[in-house]
Amino acid sequence: MRLVVGVTGASGAIYAKRLLEVLKAKSVEVDLIITLPAEYIIKNELGLACEDLCNLATACWNISDIAADVASGSQLRDGMVILPCTMDAVAKMAHGISDNLLLRCFDVMLKENRKIVVVPRETPLHETHLQNLLRLKRLGVTIIPPMTTFYHKPTSILDLVDFIIAKILDQFNIPHTLIERWKKPGPEVWEKDD
Repeated sequence: MRLVVGVTGASGAIYAKRLLEVLKAKSVEVDLIITLPAEYIIKNELGLACEDLCNLATACWNISDIAADVASGSQLRDGMVILPCTMDAVAKMAHGISDNLLLRCFDVMLKENRKIVVVPRETPLHETHLQNLLRLKRLGVTIIPPMTTFYHKPTSILDLVDFIIAKILDQFNIPHTLIERWKKPGPEVWEKDD
């Protein structure tokens, strides 16, 4: 399996790093594209350089290189994940703008009917954000906001992150044990009123 992973300049670089770590451990090939604002976020939130994330990928592409082979529909990729994804990128994708390599790859994945997962990172959302996300959904894009649950009893930030990564992996049928799947606790006994 080979996926394109895009990282934009929204807060939440930890999600991108963790996804790359898990994909590498599972021998999934990754074409990584990092936007310029994302470089700042990676340094600010993780204390890392882009090269640190590139070392977790099969190939790391320059955001300006729209002639890169990953931008061609003739290149076989299984899908794309964009995380975290800014509302700027969401708006451009929703309206067919593809003025950098990340957006061009999105456009190619869309036209080739490949699986696309977007993890939007903004809150609260205003009406235009919601309209643009709805446009993406109607185009067949899977939207996974980084909203965690607590039934898996997280005890660390990594547990919260892994919940979202698990949801992404599930979309591509990549087996994992990052979280325990929901099981109804014990048998319930209902007593009838006489």
